[in-house]
Amino acid sequence: MTVIDAHDTGEFWVFGYGSLMWRPGFTALERVPARLTGLHRALCVFSFVHRGTPERPGLVLGLDRGGMCRGIAYRVAAAARAKTVAYLRAREQVTAVYRETVRRIELEDAARRQVSALCYSVDRGHVQYAGRLSLAEQLNYVRQGHGQSGANRDYVLEAVRALEALGYRETELHLLAERLGQQESGIRFQESVIGVQFPDP
Repeated sequence: MTVIDAHDTGEFWVFGYGSLMWRPGFTALERVPARLTGLHRALCVFSFVHRGTPERPGLVLGLDRGGMCRGIAYRVAAAARAKTVAYLRAREQVTAVYRETVRRIELEDAARRQVSALCYSVDRGHVQYAGRLSLAEQLNYVRQGHGQSGANRDYVLEAVRALEALGYRETELHLLAERLGQQESGIRFQESVIGVQFPDP
């Protein structure tokens, strides 16, 4: 695990596991399903800006330790490197709740390429780290959350749609989406999903 090299000027990869999956906000040469081992996706970050406020925080996704995460890898051209990194830092590091790191990921393409990718994992020592919350607690925060990027409910539902588009299902997110009333919009969810169990953070 390393911090991105400010002196490197070549093309690079970005790993998206949350809103970057459906709204990257930058131009990429490739968009490939990928997996990261050693960290898992969790609603473990209190949102004070994008999907909530300090007074009424929402919940957004972070990479927390243990398990595995499947998402999207984007290959960015060398010419767009500086602009893309600056954009990601402005977007992800508003309150510095994430750690910017470079980690090894496996691309889920025919060649099963392994590349190093920029990703943002949660800082467990930050005041916005929520840890492992119950489904009821998650539901409460998501229902109340609304910030600069919109309703927290929409964020969760978009995450589920993005995962389903990749053929992935994650028990906790799907159960939360079901509780948020997504079934009424015509999207089907299965409560009996076999999920990967992770140790308590």
